[in-house]
Amino acid sequence: MTDTGNATDLQSLNPFADVIGQPEAVARLTKASENPVHAYMLLGRRGTGTYRGALGFAGLLLGNAAEEGSARERAVRLAVEAKHPDLTIFEPEGAALRVSEADAIIKAGLRTPVEGNRKVIVVSGVDAIEEAAIGKLLKVVEEPPPSTVFVLLADEVPPEIVTIASRCVPVDFGPVSQSELEAALFAGGAEPKRAKMAAAAAAGDLDRARLLATDDALADRAELWRSVPDVLDGTGFKVCTLVDQLRDGMDAAQGPLEARQATQLEELEERVEQLGERGSGRTELVARHKREVRRLRTDELRFGLGLLAGVYRDRLVAGPDSSAESALRAIQTTAENLIRNPNEPLMLQALLLQLSE
Repeated sequence: MTDTGNATDLQSLNPFADVIGQPEAVARLTKASENPVHAYMLLGRRGTGTYRGALGFAGLLLGNAAEEGSARERAVRLAVEAKHPDLTIFEPEGAALRVSEADAIIKAGLRTPVEGNRKVIVVSGVDAIEEAAIGKLLKVVEEPPPSTVFVLLADEVPPEIVTIASRCVPVDFGPVSQSELEAALFAGGAEPKRAKMAAAAAAGDLDRARLLATDDALADRAELWRSVPDVLDGTGFKVCTLVDQLRDGMDAAQGPLEARQATQLEELEERVEQLGERGSGRTELVARHKREVRRLRTDELRFGLGLLAGVYRDRLVAGPDSSAESALRAIQTTAENLIRNPNEPLMLQALLLQLSE
């Protein structure tokens, strides 16, 4: 029997507090948590709140499955923090979800829950999956144990994963507006000017916006990217100099993230000291930190390329300019190739050499 009263109580804990601008998606997930099916697919580009939405949904699912009282509150809190023992999160280590990762997902799906009668498996990047892994993931998603709920995250549904998507209940996450991000940052204590700048640079990603709101060098990095067309002089030396400067700025942008990661490692070390190394999650944390750094640098590149493209678009507004049109095509190609995890300095050098022509 569905305990709808319990679901209402858990909603008051606000497991979707970090999901902004998605009232319809939150309402659908909240309703679905009362009588869940075996699989859901949250659709939306990174930054729209799909990951935080998945954690909030997991909180409701695991909270509903927990005992009365404080155990339910604990289940929600741990799930939202991605720390619940019956919540497993998979993120591709590389550019695509590999066969070995699909095998790990299958094993996790077949395990018995640790605390209650339900477990939740969140899988990011399902739309970027190796062909050989599709059949494996499809099999476990369409026939999971009764105790397992899959929550798959994808930017979109390309043809190769249509069969997987057809086994899931779709939940759409639309774009988050800059004004909504700005309001969230301001409500979190950021100064208005800083909130506005961080929201503009975050491309709809609340986590990135929060990080940028603590970044004192954001304005300097933005100005450096905008200055590139005027500084290029057709020489390889200038290209190499600019690439070094751009990468130095990206290195500095890692500062707030590295500070947060250092705090997380310190907290882990304290737990290890008290409880021992076994089951500490050290390997998973280190792997997550590496993914976060890689994602941050990709976000910084997208941010910079967007600013660079803006300069050339402004030139086109002023009048016909074939060199600006060529530059925009080169920038667009570079942005599209980011999904392949290219060599960072070589990619930037190639782009700036094209822009120098």
